[in-house]
Amino acid sequence: MDDDRISLAHGNGGRFMRELIEDVFATALSASEIDVQADAVPIDLDGGEVMITTDGFTVQPLEFPGGDIGSLAVHGTTNDLAVAGARPMYLTLNAFIEEGFEVEQLERIVRSLAEAAVEAGVRISAGDTKVVRRGEGGGIYLATTGVGVRLPGARPALGNIRDGDVMIVSGPVGDHGTAVMLAREEFGLRGDLVSDAGPVMALTEPLLAFDGLRFMRDPTRGGIASIGHEILRATGLGVRFEATVPVREPVQSVCEMLGYDPYYLACEGRVLAILAPGQADEALALWRGLPEGKEAERIGRISAAEQRVVLETPLGGERFLEELEDDPLPRIC
Repeated sequence: MDDDRISLAHGNGGRFMRELIEDVFATALSASEIDVQADAVPIDLDGGEVMITTDGFTVQPLEFPGGDIGSLAVHGTTNDLAVAGARPMYLTLNAFIEEGFEVEQLERIVRSLAEAAVEAGVRISAGDTKVVRRGEGGGIYLATTGVGVRLPGARPALGNIRDGDVMIVSGPVGDHGTAVMLAREEFGLRGDLVSDAGPVMALTEPLLAFDGLRFMRDPTRGGIASIGHEILRATGLGVRFEATVPVREPVQSVCEMLGYDPYYLACEGRVLAILAPGQADEALALWRGLPEGKEAERIGRISAAEQRVVLETPLGGERFLEELEDDPLPRIC
C-alpha cells in the first residue's frame, strides 16, 4: 500500500482508519482535546441558550491565497453562529477523502483547520472520516456542525428590519470569490489578491450592545445581492444599495474582464449589518476602530417605497440586482 496516498482501507473502520484519525486528525487537533474513541461527548454551554448550525465545504482549489478548505470550514461555520448573535464553542467535523489523495496535503489542510479553530476559540469535539473511490470526490470534502451559546443583548433577525434602516458592511466585497477564481488559473490571470476568509466574532459581538441592531449576515454564496433578496422575500421591504459599496480595484477589474458582478461574489470574513438610523453611524465608527473593520462602509438603506433590490451607480443612475439563478463560480466555499 502507498503510504503517501489515501486508500479505501483508510475508511473501512480498521487499523488504517484508526491510524489516519490518530496520526493526522487527532495530532493536529490536540488543542481541541478531541476524543477519538467516544461515540458521543458531553459539552458544557454554561447554561446558555444553545444555537446550532451546519455546513458543507467543497471549494476548488482546495488551497488558495488567504486560506484553504480546512480554515474555510471553521470560519464558515463559526461565522454563521456569530452573525446570529452567538459565541461559537464547539464544532464537529466530517471529512470525505478521495482514494489517492496525498497524505501530505491532507496534513496541511488539517493543521490549517486546527489553527483556525484555535483562532476562533472553538473546540473540535467530534468527527468522522469516510473514504470514497478515486474519481468520486474532489480530493476532500468537509462537513461541519457548529454549536454555540447566544450572547446577551440584541437578537438579530430578519423580522426586526424596518423601513429606513441603514446597512453597513465591514469591508470590501468579492475578495474571496475572486481570489478562488484566480487560484484556479482557468483564465490565464494572476494577482496578489487574497481571500478575506477569517473569523468575524470581533465584529459581531460589540454590535449586540446596540438595541437598534436589527440583523446581521455574512455574505457568502450569492454575495450581498442575495442578502438583499433574502430581506425582500422575508419582509416585503425593498433594499437600496448605494454607490459606496466597497469593491477593491483588482476585484472590479477581474469582474469587468470576465463578466462577473462583485455584488454576487462570496465573502468569507465580512459582515453586513442593518441598524436603526440613529445608531448606524456609531456602529460604523466602532467597526472602523477595529482591525477587522477598518474598511467598513455605510452601503445602503431599507425602503418600503420599492419592491426591488436596487444598486445606485457612481454616475447617479441605478440598476436592478436580480435574484441569482446560476452559480457564477462553482465550489467557492
